[in-house]
Amino acid sequence: MMNYNINQNQLKIARNNDKYENSPQSHQLITTLNGSVTTSQTLSTTAAAFNNNINSSVSNNNNNVISSEDEISKKLPKEILLRILSYLDVVSLCRCAQVSKYWNILALDGSNWQKIDLFYFQLDIEGPVIENISQRCGGFLKYLSLKGCQSVGDKSIRTLAQHCRNIEHLDLTECKKISDAATDPLSKHCSKLTAISLESCSQITDLSLKALSDGCPNILEINVSWCNLISENGIEALARGCNKIKKFSSKGCKKVNDAALNALANFCPKIEVLNLHSCDTITDQSIRNISMHCPNLRQLCVSKCSEFTDQTLIALANYNPLLSTLEVAGCHQFTDIGFQSLGKNCKYLERMDLEECSQITDATLAHLATGCPSLEKLTLSHCELITDDGIRQLAAGSCAAESLSVLELDNCPLITDATLEHLTSCHNLQRIELYDCQLISRNAIRKLRAVLPNIKVHAYFAPVTPPVGGIVAGPGRPRYCRCCEIL
Repeated sequence: MMNYNINQNQLKIARNNDKYENSPQSHQLITTLNGSVTTSQTLSTTAAAFNNNINSSVSNNNNNVISSEDEISKKLPKEILLRILSYLDVVSLCRCAQVSKYWNILALDGSNWQKIDLFYFQLDIEGPVIENISQRCGGFLKYLSLKGCQSVGDKSIRTLAQHCRNIEHLDLTECKKISDAATDPLSKHCSKLTAISLESCSQITDLSLKALSDGCPNILEINVSWCNLISENGIEALARGCNKIKKFSSKGCKKVNDAALNALANFCPKIEVLNLHSCDTITDQSIRNISMHCPNLRQLCVSKCSEFTDQTLIALANYNPLLSTLEVAGCHQFTDIGFQSLGKNCKYLERMDLEECSQITDATLAHLATGCPSLEKLTLSHCELITDDGIRQLAAGSCAAESLSVLELDNCPLITDATLEHLTSCHNLQRIELYDCQLISRNAIRKLRAVLPNIKVHAYFAPVTPPVGGIVAGPGRPRYCRCCEIL
């Protein structure tokens, strides 16, 4: 299933597997950003932390490195050195800052820190680090990602707002200590803010959206997913004050209802991306209103919104011909009638997630095959009425030969080896999901791979259940695997 934003499980995985956590790079970053200045005398120690295998050579040639640094500093003006350093990432800048006092000044110059992403150091980032960054960068800082930095609180964001008034992009995803007290100074000082993510900031309420609407009229993108205290009152205030919004996400916000969407439709006609995943109280009426007032809508996710009927799809087909991504997983009331309208009018569709749209049949695939020549990814998981004939029509359509690259058919019980034979004409097909497709054989997969050698096939074949008592293959030897014998 497609997602616009990284979810909570992905954040946990990133933390567990993060290449920088508790590493010398992380220690060096925190040390440098906390204000400690390591001079050229500690160059060999710093290098050893990153390159244990060349520890001795760095130590032996320390003086040569220092002299080379002095020579570079003499030959190149400060402006050129700053320009060179501006291309480095956070870790590299911290390394340079520990070469000498002069390089420390250059590397930590605010002009080099216009874009900072601390996601890979999230477990080590605490309030003082953000406060030091804010004071060092000042008006230069435009992009800051604190995604997953759960130790960062309101005080740090208050300092950031006071010193970095040109900030344009701020990502506070999963900063769980952030509350309404953090958004108030942002509203007062950061009028240039164009994108903010408050995803999974569970203390955020309607007051934050009201504050942003008052002081940040240039917001184009906002994400309040999983902020369960957000309601239609906050969204209406936001829509009235920030009418330039193009991307809005309220995934998992159970209090987002038709009134909230009507406010977005009435005040934010430029919306292009809308994620309403699991906002399960919204109905056809509000989506119709969005469709009519937001003609530039290109990406829509309404997965797990079970109240929708074909009227939603018909409205999208009539008013949003530029639609390129549609996620409707779990919308079990959709039928072939709605997708027939989409197939006729939405020729730019590239990605569709129809998982668990249990009423659709081969007719839907026929409509998509003829009307959506740009279709790249199609998810049909748990669409149990899809058969080989539907795949045949899809493979014969205008999208199959050049565009279709991902097809997910897991838990489609009626498809057989014939489906894989039809798909041999899809020359750009890169991945196919076949989990729990019991009528697909290994031999058919081999034949498909022979025609499409680069394709990734994800399938699972459950072991055959042995008959009672087992089948004897030889003297006293049962014909089933050891795991079955143990069970």
